[in-house]
Amino acid sequence: MTLPPARSSSSNPAVDAMPIDVDSVLGAELAERQGSWSATDVILYHLGLGAGVPHTDPAELAYTFEGQLKVLPSFGVIPASPMLFDMLKLPGMDVDLSKLLHGEQEMELYGPLPVNGVVGTSARIRNIVDKGKAALVVLETVTRDARSDLPLVVNQFSAFIRGEGGFGDCDGDGDGARSASPLPAPPARQPDLEIDCRTLPQQALLYRLSGDMNPIHADPEFARKGGFDQPILHGLCSYGMVLKAVVDSALDGDVGRVGRYRPIRRSGIPRRNDHRPDVAGARGGVRRSALQGPRHAGVVERHHRGPLARATLT
Repeated sequence: MTLPPARSSSSNPAVDAMPIDVDSVLGAELAERQGSWSATDVILYHLGLGAGVPHTDPAELAYTFEGQLKVLPSFGVIPASPMLFDMLKLPGMDVDLSKLLHGEQEMELYGPLPVNGVVGTSARIRNIVDKGKAALVVLETVTRDARSDLPLVVNQFSAFIRGEGGFGDCDGDGDGARSASPLPAPPARQPDLEIDCRTLPQQALLYRLSGDMNPIHADPEFARKGGFDQPILHGLCSYGMVLKAVVDSALDGDVGRVGRYRPIRRSGIPRRNDHRPDVAGARGGVRRSALQGPRHAGVVERHHRGPLARATLT
């Protein structure tokens, strides 16, 4: 999937400082996007998350070999991600791409994703929150099977746009507002499982081949323009890595058991280590280092009321 090129900021400081036009943007619907994927796209996505190590492990080959391929549920962000860039074309959303960061992410799945898919994705601006010096724009997308018109996955993207605040409080007051139901707090005890996930130095260069070609993940000069010392890893890459760690360790590798997935806070740059829970099917947790503080991700099993597993990454 090809994304539009990066948009440069205006040379006019007054234009650059203009806040988002909330009246125009909140509740706006985007044009539907048609898309498709094949086993090759799925494998490339999994490789971008670091799958395939060890390369002869049957559990890893299930992510990387077409002969027995399964689809990690977080692949559901791929057909929907271009909508983030379409959002920037809306009237009242003239923002600098280098100031856009991925904030929170939540997805709800209606069943296992197919290895080969033809889909249509619709989107709407569900909420806008004034963060003072920044704006948080919540974009909801619905991806449907093009043949049956049945929903496959609903995503909520939260885009953190620096320098675009100052428009006043509309946090949840517009007709496009929607609040995700909270996940229960993790139990006050040690986790059943700890996992370290390691990234490759070129991880962002691999992951961007799945569609997110924002130069902030590859071009050092563009990254510096956005205030970073070097290109940064995609938040949706770590998002997928966290889910893979939970599926492999707490769900016995069964991708079909995931019904909902939402990190409560950004999981950071993950590192992976193969540990198994002491009790099969028990809640699995992974702690981040004390230096960073706890960061949790909730995974809710399909047809299960509570979170089956929580992950906090180092």
